[in-house]
Amino acid sequence: MAMERTTLEAYLRDAFPDAQITLKDLAGDNDHWSAEIVSEQFRGKSRVAQHQMVYAALKGRMGGQLHALALQTRAPA
Repeated sequence: MAMERTTLEAYLRDAFPDAQITLKDLAGDNDHWSAEIVSEQFRGKSRVAQHQMVYAALKGRMGGQLHALALQTRAPA
Protein backbone atom coordinates (compact mmCIF):
# COMPACT_ATOMS: atom_id res chain seq x y z
CA MET A 1 0.00 0.00 0.00
CA ALA A 2 1.45 3.35 -1.06
CA MET A 3 1.04 6.80 0.43
CA GLU A 4 -0.82 9.38 -1.64
CA ARG A 5 0.64 12.87 -1.99
CA THR A 6 -2.27 14.41 -0.07
CA THR A 7 -1.75 12.04 2.88
CA LEU A 8 2.01 12.62 2.98
CA GLU A 9 1.56 16.38 2.74
CA ALA A 10 -1.09 16.34 5.49
CA TYR A 11 1.31 14.61 7.92
CA LEU A 12 4.05 17.10 7.11
CA ARG A 13 1.77 20.19 7.27
CA ASP A 14 0.42 19.00 10.61
CA ALA A 15 3.92 18.86 12.09
CA PHE A 16 5.38 21.84 10.22
CA PRO A 17 2.54 24.32 9.60
CA ASP A 18 4.99 27.13 8.84
CA ALA A 19 6.98 25.12 6.32
CA GLN A 20 7.57 25.47 2.62
CA ILE A 21 7.16 21.84 1.43
CA THR A 22 8.04 20.53 -2.02
CA LEU A 23 7.16 16.90 -2.80
CA LYS A 24 8.18 14.87 -5.84
CA ASP A 25 6.97 11.36 -6.68
CA LEU A 26 10.28 9.89 -7.84
CA ALA A 27 8.96 6.68 -9.42
CA GLY A 28 5.34 7.59 -10.23
CA ASP A 29 4.14 4.93 -7.77
CA ASN A 30 3.27 7.01 -4.65
CA ASP A 31 5.89 4.92 -2.85
CA HIS A 32 9.21 6.70 -3.49
CA TRP A 33 9.15 10.37 -2.57
CA SER A 34 11.54 13.28 -2.41
CA ALA A 35 10.68 16.02 0.07
CA GLU A 36 12.27 19.41 0.59
CA ILE A 37 11.07 21.00 3.81
CA VAL A 38 12.07 24.51 4.85
CA SER A 39 10.92 25.28 8.38
CA GLU A 40 11.92 27.62 11.18
CA GLN A 41 11.57 24.59 13.49
CA PHE A 42 14.82 23.24 12.03
CA ARG A 43 16.92 26.27 13.01
CA GLY A 44 19.87 25.30 15.20
CA LYS A 45 19.21 21.56 14.85
CA SER A 46 21.54 19.04 13.23
CA ARG A 47 20.51 17.40 9.99
CA VAL A 48 20.00 14.12 11.86
CA ALA A 49 17.70 15.85 14.37
CA GLN A 50 15.80 17.52 11.52
CA HIS A 51 15.24 14.18 9.78
CA GLN A 52 14.17 12.56 13.05
CA MET A 53 11.53 15.29 13.39
CA VAL A 54 10.22 14.46 9.91
CA TYR A 55 10.15 10.71 10.62
CA ALA A 56 8.26 11.40 13.88
CA ALA A 57 5.73 13.46 11.89
CA LEU A 58 5.06 10.41 9.69
CA LYS A 59 3.84 8.48 12.76
CA GLY A 60 5.48 5.14 11.96
CA ARG A 61 4.46 5.04 8.26
CA MET A 62 8.10 5.14 7.06
CA GLY A 63 9.18 1.73 5.77
CA GLY A 64 5.61 0.48 5.62
CA GLN A 65 3.11 2.66 3.83
CA LEU A 66 5.96 4.88 2.68
CA HIS A 67 8.84 2.90 1.22
CA ALA A 68 11.41 5.59 0.47
CA LEU A 69 11.75 9.26 1.31
CA ALA A 70 14.70 11.34 0.12
CA LEU A 71 14.84 14.30 2.49
CA GLN A 72 16.27 17.78 2.24
CA THR A 73 15.59 19.88 5.33
CA ARG A 74 16.74 23.33 6.38
CA ALA A 75 15.73 26.50 8.16
CA PRO A 76 14.76 29.52 6.05
CA ALA A 77 17.66 31.70 4.90
